[in-house]
Amino acid sequence: MSQTKISFYNLAWRWHFYAGLFVAPFMVLLALTGIIYLFKPQLDPLMYSDLMTVPASHHTLADDEQLHRVQAAYPQGQVSQYLPPLNAERSSQFVVNQDGRELNVFINPYTGALLGEQDAKDNLQAIARALHGELMIGTLGDRLIELAAGWGIVLVVSGLYLWWPRGKASAGVLWPRLHSRGRLFWRDLHAVIGFWGGAFLLVMLLSGMTWTGFWGKQFSQVWNTFPAAMWTDVPKSDREARDLNTATRQTVPWAMENTPMPVSGAHAEHAGHGAPSAGPAAPQISLQQVQDIATERKVEPGYSITLPTTAEGVYTIAVFADDPRNDATLHVDQYSGQVLADVRWEHYNLVARATETGVMLHEGKMFGPVNQIIVLLICLMILLSAVSGVVMWWKRRPQGSFGVPPLRHDLPKWKTAIVIMIGLGVAFPLVGASLLTVWLLDWGVLSRLGRQAETA
Repeated sequence: MSQTKISFYNLAWRWHFYAGLFVAPFMVLLALTGIIYLFKPQLDPLMYSDLMTVPASHHTLADDEQLHRVQAAYPQGQVSQYLPPLNAERSSQFVVNQDGRELNVFINPYTGALLGEQDAKDNLQAIARALHGELMIGTLGDRLIELAAGWGIVLVVSGLYLWWPRGKASAGVLWPRLHSRGRLFWRDLHAVIGFWGGAFLLVMLLSGMTWTGFWGKQFSQVWNTFPAAMWTDVPKSDREARDLNTATRQTVPWAMENTPMPVSGAHAEHAGHGAPSAGPAAPQISLQQVQDIATERKVEPGYSITLPTTAEGVYTIAVFADDPRNDATLHVDQYSGQVLADVRWEHYNLVARATETGVMLHEGKMFGPVNQIIVLLICLMILLSAVSGVVMWWKRRPQGSFGVPPLRHDLPKWKTAIVIMIGLGVAFPLVGASLLTVWLLDWGVLSRLGRQAETA
């Protein structure tokens, strides 16, 4: 007697189960850390008001005078970045690297008084961002987050297929049956939240995937390109702008990550001859001159100035704006003050614009508080969906069993869904490899054990 073929509904159910089992802890972590980072604009001034807030006055000290005071206070440190005050009531901020630590040093721009320091990697927002991006364990964490995001997409697609009404009434499909109790209530809550929040979750997952180290980097190299003429007459180094971004600090926009870092002209002729020199090759322009360039070129407030650390390095003025149409990245020769590159929104291609917009929506910055509230609701829906899924599984699972959905043979197939799943595996290689692994494990081990148990 030939064995009945397993329908896709069965596999979708099991894959949804496996995906939920793996993804749920990550989704809870991402939602919680996302909520913390979402309200960074409100939390930082509240938590660190003594460092960030100053009484407004009329005359500020020159940027170089502020820099000298910070250098005098940290003679063994190296200043790597300067963040001018965002408004008249904000302090100036310098990033200082000293003894293996990265410090945010705050200074009153009117009096020059040092207000204090903050460990750049050991504060609430930095920890939340690092957990959100790479679990604070580097490359391995980045890959796990990417895998979880990819499986999150599988979760949404398989969940939508399982939710599909197939002639059912709207109750329990479009809204939960609130009078129900037990597992039925949790099932309705899980299904309805998953349906209404599925599209939003996909946007969050896809926009977040663009920052991942494997898929995001490949996506960037394929789609994030600029006209070659923009860099034709600019001496280039072998570094990329992505080197300015870290797990805890965002300097340049996503659209700029794979662009080459220029070389300062006075040292360009010596580029490639021996190791990079740590000292300047000629008198440098002042920090104030760099800020004047930013002002003259109408760079949006909130920008940072990254200082050169080698003789061939450049000053980088960059703003990762809440509205990506105000993005700006300028590289300035540290000797002549010549602007070697000035890249704005109008230079981005359509994919880069869509990605930057998606990232700002993801971070809740595009439309201010309204965007924050929408993302907060999405995060709460993710938390509720994850919790309801776990509760539903716990209530459904047989006593003493793990509760893997059984392989039924009497439900219809949906060949289109198989194509979709294969497409997801091709589009997201890490997901594809793990899908294949799970399928082989399910087909070769778990299903055989199940049949043996049924026979027994």
